[in-house]
Amino acid sequence: MRLFVLTGVVFLFTTFSGFSQILPKGMTEKEKAMMSSYVFPKGKGITSPPTWQPRAMGEWEEIDALLITWTSYHSVLAQIVDAAQEECTVLIACSDSNSVKSSLSGYGVPLTNLDFIEVPYNSVWIRDYGAHTIYKNEVDSHALVDWTYNRPRPYDDAMPALHASWAGLDMYEMTTAPWDFVATGGNLMVDGFGTAMSSQLIVNENPSHSIAEIDTIMKRFLGIDTYVLFPTLPYDGIHHIDMHMKFLDEETILLGEYPSGISDGPQIEANLAWMQSNYMSMYGTPYRIIRIPMLPNLSGTMWPSNGAYYRTYTNGVFVNNTYIYPSYYEKYDTTAYRIYQEVLPGYNLVPIDCDPDPISASGAIHCITNCIGISNPLLISHQRLNDQTTPGNYQVDAYITHSSGISSATIYYKTTMAGSYQSVTMSNTGGNDWTGYIPQQSSGDSVYYYIHAQAVSGKQQTRPMPAPDGYWAFRVNYSAGIADEIIPATMMDVYPNPAAYLTCIPVQSSSDFTGSLQLLDASGRLVQVLYEGKFPAGESNYFFNALGLESGLYLIMLQTEEDVQVQKVVVRNF
Repeated sequence: MRLFVLTGVVFLFTTFSGFSQILPKGMTEKEKAMMSSYVFPKGKGITSPPTWQPRAMGEWEEIDALLITWTSYHSVLAQIVDAAQEECTVLIACSDSNSVKSSLSGYGVPLTNLDFIEVPYNSVWIRDYGAHTIYKNEVDSHALVDWTYNRPRPYDDAMPALHASWAGLDMYEMTTAPWDFVATGGNLMVDGFGTAMSSQLIVNENPSHSIAEIDTIMKRFLGIDTYVLFPTLPYDGIHHIDMHMKFLDEETILLGEYPSGISDGPQIEANLAWMQSNYMSMYGTPYRIIRIPMLPNLSGTMWPSNGAYYRTYTNGVFVNNTYIYPSYYEKYDTTAYRIYQEVLPGYNLVPIDCDPDPISASGAIHCITNCIGISNPLLISHQRLNDQTTPGNYQVDAYITHSSGISSATIYYKTTMAGSYQSVTMSNTGGNDWTGYIPQQSSGDSVYYYIHAQAVSGKQQTRPMPAPDGYWAFRVNYSAGIADEIIPATMMDVYPNPAAYLTCIPVQSSSDFTGSLQLLDASGRLVQVLYEGKFPAGESNYFFNALGLESGLYLIMLQTEEDVQVQKVVVRNF
């Protein structure tokens, strides 16, 4: 344990006036009044983008340090420290390290694997003002990337430079034109392989940049090739994507789910349908969606749409083999725990009560933590196998890389939870691609497997990271398929309804058909042709954006060669 004190005129901090403040995740009324004249600080790091191609780290990758700021919510922070110090260094920004040590000891937390920096700060929301780890050549030297924090909180905005100094890393910052960029970490979700997602709050916060310019900034600083921007949600006051979505790995998204028609549920579902219709995972397949409940108040009578806190289970943080997430009430928490057990087998799952605080301030575990990735990671990417219906060996492909090269890769598999793993050697098939084959198993078996790799340097890694306790699984079923059901062309329920932003119109049919989908006003006059031509077999989604339409009643009309179907939709601009 060491103490790291940062002083000097370069940061222009001579007082610790920020220490006594307890600030919400959103802005106070006083801060809102300051924004029109507030000058965002600059000059903390390298103001031009890297000269090399960066790769933004995914949050489930191996980390060297978990970051927190010791201010409000001490009980919650202490529990985070207790869980995280088993996995990595916990770096605590604070005003007085001795006071923090005393407080942690009072909570029964061992003072192991901790470091401290005594620095000024404004708030606890380190996810928003903290930096993001990037890698050169995917897995070589790493650095931090910072943006202008969208709050008049200068101490917070300067914190990433102090983290970079502590870690001995370069820091690139998006503060100087044409690279100036205002953002928050809670509104940035990265898959680790060139895709990022945010709400369109990003567009509103950067009015001097076109969307194309924003894409260029993200590409140059973070290596983002695909930047998905979702319409904001009506009742999420801060519009940060981590309040209802989270990448669990490069192909899996944890999605908050409301009961049908409740609160932000319809808009979340429309956003999801739009994403699945327009964007694929890095493997060229639809994202794997795992749903987890969004919560009302304890009595079940209030939701965010009528004043309840924005209680969410998606606001968690990976700390290597541990996953820490918010909890609220036992009757709902048991469901969340079961879901996490199923989708993150082998991880040490740590729920921490966040009700009423910090969720009353519109944030939870992810919002009050950040991280610094490990140097020279051993990166393994694998698209999990689906259930197998055809006899034969099961091909396992993986992308495996390390700065020193890969000396070996192995698949471990078993067919019962109590059984012992057997191994199959993987072969390099060119570049960083590796392939191996799990032998054919009997129909009805479940297969549990993971990948282990060793670098030339001796570095070892598994995916899933907590293997052998963690694993991927698939079922073997060689039964004959069932004949497809014949479904006539049908327009399903439009959602969200009432509509204010992106609105989804699902259409399904067991065969192709020709027709048109139109948006009409209440009198039947054409407003917009949404689609015209051949509709594909299966279920497909079509969209219109209600933003900009006058409030009122509209009609959606699906016209085919056989019939005409009409649905009413109400546009209600908030």
